[in-house]
Amino acid sequence: MGLREDMPVLARAEGQWEGVYLHTDADGNVIDRHRSHLTCTIVDGTTYHQVNRYTWDDGREELIEFPGTYLGGGRCGFDTERIRGEFWEPDASTIYLSWTYKADDQDLRLFELIVLSDDGEHKSRTWQWIKDGVCVKRTLINEKRVA
Repeated sequence: MGLREDMPVLARAEGQWEGVYLHTDADGNVIDRHRSHLTCTIVDGTTYHQVNRYTWDDGREELIEFPGTYLGGGRCGFDTERIRGEFWEPDASTIYLSWTYKADDQDLRLFELIVLSDDGEHKSRTWQWIKDGVCVKRTLINEKRVA
């Protein structure tokens, strides 16, 4: 078996997505907002590749690539210069990720929940930034599939 068979939510989420990232502090105050365009691809039975393009209203842009490797048993891992972590599917509509940023404080861990709509046209994502067991930031992302 491979990624498509063992991770059907990931397979359904292949494609192009546009959305908005809203970063808040622990109290819910907005500290950053930017648009996103994601390209999500299963390259072969063992490789996942995601390209994130971010755009801010002030003209800043950022492009980040996230290659992932199928670990077997319905789990995928990623280990880039920027981050290291894993993701898996706890049910038929959800992907769960856990990761750390390598260059930043090693006590900071991120947990993401991605929910794919039944029709496969929308994703809602929530990140919790946890330091020493306390949530210090949240990221809320709503995305829509685009052609």
